[in-house]
Amino acid sequence: MSERRRWTRDELLIAMNLYCKLTFGQLDRRTPIIITVAKSLGRSSNSLAMKLVNFASLDPVLQARGIKGLVGTSKADREIWQEFSENWNDLAYESEEKLQLLLNSNPLEALPDIKTQSLKHRKSDLQTEAEATVKVRIGQGFFRKAVLGNYYGRCCITGNPIAELLVASHILPWSTHPEHRLNPCNGLCLSKTQDTAFDKGLVTIGTDYQIILSSYIRDFLPEKTLEDNFVAYSGQKIRFPEKFSPNLDFLEYHRENIFVG
Repeated sequence: MSERRRWTRDELLIAMNLYCKLTFGQLDRRTPIIITVAKSLGRSSNSLAMKLVNFASLDPVLQARGIKGLVGTSKADREIWQEFSENWNDLAYESEEKLQLLLNSNPLEALPDIKTQSLKHRKSDLQTEAEATVKVRIGQGFFRKAVLGNYYGRCCITGNPIAELLVASHILPWSTHPEHRLNPCNGLCLSKTQDTAFDKGLVTIGTDYQIILSSYIRDFLPEKTLEDNFVAYSGQKIRFPEKFSPNLDFLEYHRENIFVG
């Protein structure tokens, strides 16, 4: 199939989805997921890898670090980048659904705890609720992969590399800020213990990305487990992500409205 054919919007959505999840070093034609997706698109892995590097040239965080992508970005590339930037919730869900369908993975089947039987019946409140739940779970899948990939698969406080122990944690709470639920700039990769502490306001992050402990934690000292999990990292800067830096305004909200001081 010709490599000179124009990229469709669906193909660009899928490519942008991959860009959000992969590090710059993985934007290579030999990366397994790039090979798999390219084959499913009927394109070469080199063509898809080049498209991902095109997106890198639009990334302001990489630009600030002196990392440059290719110069051949198209108007369509820039439009997709802008769409994601302005509407993470819808574009993250749409792109993730298209990627899973492309890879012959039914998004509903990938979520075993979601009861899909009602989706086969006539429209009903139950069906609407089930569809909404499925949409949330598909979006959560994108958010987790994007945030963990962005932080190189390590807790940004402790460096824990075990995926099963990591959480894509929201800076602005899921319940109160629905417009930022799938925005990677609203995500931190945290170990489960640190995620709970952050969620409860026992830990926060300062203006210089330093880790700040609540006095509530210090009230329990001396305690070895707290020394190991929290005190050892107090005042240090978090491990910074490659792209989609944690939004400073979001962190300020956390300090002022969630952190218990």
